[in-house]
Amino acid sequence: MADNDIDSGAPHRMAAEGGTTIRQILRTAGLALKSRGAGADEARLESELLLLEIVGKSRAWLRAFDDTMLGSEMQARFHDLLDRRLAGEPLAYILGRKDFWSLELQVSDAVLIPREDTEVLVVEALRLGRQLIIESGQAVLDVLELGTGSGAIICALASEETDWQYTATDVSTEALAVATTNITGHGFAGQTTLLTGSWFEALSSELGRLPAQAKFDLIVSNPPYIALQDPHLDAPALRHEPTLALSSGPDGLDSIRCIVADAAPWLQPKGWLLLEHGYDQGPAVRDLMRAAGFGEIATVLDLAGQPRVTMGRNSLTALQTAGVQL
Repeated sequence: MADNDIDSGAPHRMAAEGGTTIRQILRTAGLALKSRGAGADEARLESELLLLEIVGKSRAWLRAFDDTMLGSEMQARFHDLLDRRLAGEPLAYILGRKDFWSLELQVSDAVLIPREDTEVLVVEALRLGRQLIIESGQAVLDVLELGTGSGAIICALASEETDWQYTATDVSTEALAVATTNITGHGFAGQTTLLTGSWFEALSSELGRLPAQAKFDLIVSNPPYIALQDPHLDAPALRHEPTLALSSGPDGLDSIRCIVADAAPWLQPKGWLLLEHGYDQGPAVRDLMRAAGFGEIATVLDLAGQPRVTMGRNSLTALQTAGVQL
């Protein structure tokens, strides 16, 4: 940032002397965002976060010195970012990062933006994993995430359970690059293996890096689950995100069907499968797990009180249904 971009020598000089102040810029941006449907607090926050990308200061500084004038170059850069937001591009993609769990994660338009509702999946995986440790007496669990995207779930789990071992797959090499950045940046690379491929095919195609038949204690996934023709895909909040990670078949359940059908042989005999799904898909996912022979099936609610995560436990019935010779 060049020294002449901010008039730091006279931070309280008012706009009447020429130029545009931070206060004026934020007010104008806030009004523009509110005209697109943002609430007052949301508009103020987003305006500040966008401006912070340009000035490299803190929110406290912006408010303390809001009569500081910005140079034309900074204003132009800010308005470029603001125009992207007004066009519907998610703030996380513009900033290149998103908070999830207790972590700041890097994101790009190659991955879904991590959402708070997915933290329910993390909570349940931790709860069931710790329950398994008590039941079995084992010290370390092996966890598989299918379709890791940004690596948000793995990073959240690893931040809480540093001794567990993690394997994560994704069909997108661009997504795996983002996941690698996050997993490495937060210090979890030593306990994480990343594999390229679709669902369990990633494991089968890279068995040289895994045991002959890996067995996991937990398999977790937030797969695509929106129906292909669902009008929500055209909503501003979703149309910038990768369709590959959002939609799956006419009813949105194709990926979930695939995962449920193939999971049992990859799980320990008492291991758990946990899946995030749409708010109205709980009954269908429970039916799929029941038909596949899983037991102890349950669905938990997200932060808005909507059914969001369904889990099932591996069993002899599930293994037999999957064609495993016992």
